Amino acid sequence: EDPSSSSSTQNSVAPELPGFYYDPEKNRYFRLLPGHNNHNPLTKDSIQHKAMECKRLRLLEEEEKQKKTTRAGLNSSVLLQKRQLGLLSSTSYCRLVHELKMNCMQRRKIEIHSPDSSVAGTNNFKIIVADVACERIFTVNDVEHGGCKYGIINLSGLGKESLTVEMYDNLYFTNRKVNSVCWASLTHPDSHLCLMGIAETPGCASLLPASLFSSTNPGDRPGMLCSFKISTAWSCAWCLNPQADNCFSTGLTRRVLVTNVVTGHRQTFGTSSDVLAQQFATQTPVLYNGCRSGEIFSIDVRQRNRKGQSWKATRLFHGSAVTSIHLMEAEHYLMAADMAGKIKLWDLRTAKCMKQYKGHHNEYALLPLHVNEEEGLLIAVGQDCYTRIWSLQDAHLLRTIPSPHPSSKDAIPSVVFSSRLGGSQGVPGLLMAVKQDLYHFSYN
Repeated sequence: EDPSSSSSTQNSVAPELPGFYYDPEKNRYFRLLPGHNNHNPLTKDSIQHKAMECKRLRLLEEEEKQKKTTRAGLNSSVLLQKRQLGLLSSTSYCRLVHELKMNCMQRRKIEIHSPDSSVAGTNNFKIIVADVACERIFTVNDVEHGGCKYGIINLSGLGKESLTVEMYDNLYFTNRKVNSVCWASLTHPDSHLCLMGIAETPGCASLLPASLFSSTNPGDRPGMLCSFKISTAWSCAWCLNPQADNCFSTGLTRRVLVTNVVTGHRQTFGTSSDVLAQQFATQTPVLYNGCRSGEIFSIDVRQRNRKGQSWKATRLFHGSAVTSIHLMEAEHYLMAADMAGKIKLWDLRTAKCMKQYKGHHNEYALLPLHVNEEEGLLIAVGQDCYTRIWSLQDAHLLRTIPSPHPSSKDAIPSVVFSSRLGGSQGVPGLLMAVKQDLYHFSYN
């Protein structure tokens, strides 16, 4: 239930008084003016937070019960029989199978081992990003005294009964706030990491070898390949197209910077707004950008810098700041999310919105989308700390997963979903990092 709907229910029982809040549990009114409540300082924010926390605890309790009792009429054998008898269309069958798989996912906590036992589990997860093979995840953790700490977690231990993973960090590269990170394939697949963020003013873009985060002899580790100062960076992307080989892009305040890390050559494209999300196409050397203004546009990086903005190709428009974009495998469609909580699937050939995925919650945060076309799923974590999973095919909301921790701005979960967590022989499921904990939701 939405907090606003619950308050309207209360008001139908007790008359609404301006400046007062009616508490049905205590059967009395409380003033909404801070400092005038004696022992009950109430604000609209605190009331809404209390309602959200009650909802979260209720959903967690329902999930515990669901482990023991399966939803009536929803099991694989019954669905298959109905499909074979022609009682279910292929679309309905696929959606119900997806829903069944989602509802059967159970949360288990992962034990994180680290060579430095004093480091493991002491800092809150801020970002987790998996490599293409999902063998490792790069982590950005908030450090208690300020700044960030980076590490790499090896997922090979997920297939074991104990659910343990190994984490390696590098304390030399710390204290730099990170807004965006992506894996980069320079010498071999996912060999490096692009980090964008703020050290002091101005910010900094860095390309680090992933081997810096390993258990091997520190003396054998290569140094940072590329680092330069920039204005505040919001996003980054690595290009896998050979026509723009060894290039990565940086989304900055009112401009896009494309850098070749081998030659050092840079291209600058001026924009009218901050670039909050980026992704390169793989079939062509084209870069897609999502802006704070709500505009989405593409750049062919083969062209030289031009004055003005005549280099913009595809142009789409959201009503709010675009926080995440994902180019689908066929590269005819683009998924985009914005700060109004809208998630849209765009057809790039007609520049029309084909589908909307409803239920996502966002007002101001830079929240990523996670698309798994192999399983036909879309995953997004909202500002309300709920992880929502939709069917790509019909935009049906399959499951809403509450956070194991109380909702707050610094406790928004970061997730990864894959059919092969830990590599080709890995296990399917959802990884959720929240606060100091890492969880695995098994998926069959």
